[in-house]
Amino acid sequence: MAARGGGGLQGPLLGAGADSPAAPRCRRSSRPWTVLAIAAALLALAGALLFLSSGSGGADGDRRRVSGAGGGVRLSPHEAESDVGAVAADDARCSEVGAAALRAGGHAVDAAVAAALCLGVVHPVSSGAGGGAFIVVRNAASGEAVAFDARETAPAAATPDMYAADPSTKYKGALAMGVPGELAGLHAAWSRYGRLPWRDLFAPAIRLARDGYSIVPFVARALKKNEGDVLADPGLRAVFAPEGRVLAAGEACRNPALADALERVADEGVAAFYGGAVGESFVRDVRAAGGIVTVDDLRGYKVEVSDAMRADAMGYTFLGMPPPSSGTVGVALILNILGGYKSLEFVKMFIGVHRLIEAVKHMLAIRMDLGDPDFVNVSGSVSEMLSPPFADKIRQRIVDNTTFPPGYYFPKWSQLRDHGTSHLCVVDGDRNAVAMTTTVNYSFGAHVLSPSTGIVLNNEMDDFSVPAERTPDHLPPAPANFIAPGKRPLSSMTPLIILKNGQLAGVIGGSGGTDIIATVTQVFLNHFIVGLDPLAAVQHPRVYHELVPNVVTYENDTVIDGEVIALSGEAIEFLAQRGHRLQRSDTGGVSQFIVHELPAPAASGGGDSVFRGNLTAVSDPRKDGSPAGL
Repeated sequence: MAARGGGGLQGPLLGAGADSPAAPRCRRSSRPWTVLAIAAALLALAGALLFLSSGSGGADGDRRRVSGAGGGVRLSPHEAESDVGAVAADDARCSEVGAAALRAGGHAVDAAVAAALCLGVVHPVSSGAGGGAFIVVRNAASGEAVAFDARETAPAAATPDMYAADPSTKYKGALAMGVPGELAGLHAAWSRYGRLPWRDLFAPAIRLARDGYSIVPFVARALKKNEGDVLADPGLRAVFAPEGRVLAAGEACRNPALADALERVADEGVAAFYGGAVGESFVRDVRAAGGIVTVDDLRGYKVEVSDAMRADAMGYTFLGMPPPSSGTVGVALILNILGGYKSLEFVKMFIGVHRLIEAVKHMLAIRMDLGDPDFVNVSGSVSEMLSPPFADKIRQRIVDNTTFPPGYYFPKWSQLRDHGTSHLCVVDGDRNAVAMTTTVNYSFGAHVLSPSTGIVLNNEMDDFSVPAERTPDHLPPAPANFIAPGKRPLSSMTPLIILKNGQLAGVIGGSGGTDIIATVTQVFLNHFIVGLDPLAAVQHPRVYHELVPNVVTYENDTVIDGEVIALSGEAIEFLAQRGHRLQRSDTGGVSQFIVHELPAPAASGGGDSVFRGNLTAVSDPRKDGSPAGL
């Protein structure tokens, strides 16, 4: 298969030359697709599971009617169109589970709950009931946008110096676990918007965990990479290495303990975990493994519910999470820096890559003043990051023919280096939308699985700064992000709902820790500014930066389905001439994306004037995901 970005289409910010525009809109070349069978539209959600264990049906061409109900069309393994509703997740089976909820009459939140629970079973490397989440929901008719902060919290017994004796316990082992929030967040969103019975939304995940499912290549790679730790933990070993070796792609996996735990939560509600029998068993396992979380910590966990944060840039409105997420303000600052140039044509050229990198570096330095607003005052930093005049000041410090050492960007604190995550997007027939990012942080979180519940423990405490931390950038740790009981750590997660003139334009988010903000920014620019098709906008090679070390990492990877995603040699040379140190990487951020096609120009929305255009859903080939349309 031809390399993407190597010598033909140059894509986002990567024009054919320093003064040349990017290539015109295009579709990826087709290839055969294995159809995922799905039950009829009004079939009960549990009945829609017949295909899920293997995830396969029959072979067909690249354009395929997925459902007659709404005219959904499969354009490729990673792209689907529908005029009714769509779900884009990291795993094809979970996208279909979400779509089944929509077909059964569910709200976008119902689909998100069902898909997220499914991901926790079949993609435990990235998310699950033992982790936390950010959920942004927009009601199309009223325009209401709500942020559900289900991020993990520090246990009551946590202290700022709790990892001083053994720094490795901050990221590995049960002591690294924060109080999980995902189930509470799903329930809070469902309680406000859900239409389908709570229990029905659990049925697909329960069946997958109990009856078994096929390990996909992405999870198999993660198991192999972490084989030593998987074999060392009794819980992980029993589920993912039952014969003394980690499971390979295509092999069947079962997690009956997780099925039992989910079934109890389905029947009894989230109280079964947050203080009930499931939570008590979970805590016993956590404490036996060296953790400090108590049943009282679970009982005391609260989802923070607020209006979604609104940010305006480049003629669009972004609805996202407030701090402790740095994603909404981070994207807004970068886009306002770039949007202040006289013309946006530069985004299609190599100079756009340079300017993007410089904007990202400035953003990373500034965001480390953020933290949990219940514990630190971040209002000034948030106001600055959302302010176009502040962005103007930063733009004046960007020089087109050179880059600078890290000190030029005035970093005060050591950079957050979070990991992992999984993102999903949903739009339903009423054009209600959900952007949800969920995580256990590192691959398989703390590398501990609770044997009695089958739940993987997060290691989210590693996202806090600690006073005695030896930082790789030799900068002091950020006090705003120090540990305190009940506090939520800073995050790069960036679930966003995008509006144009009040109408839904898109839903986006990503996974990949520190790379998430740059990933989401580049996909937005690729489609909404450069004009690339949604799949091309996601597929194109991306660049990343962490401020320290002062290195641009660029993608050069053959992904799971054989696609080559590689930054062009011309772009690399252009950046090198400006003093950027460059490093090839075979990993990067992963994005899910749903685009709502609006008339041009987009009509103003509000009240009952909800436009219902065509939806294009994309799941990133970097994780070999696949979306589903109705």
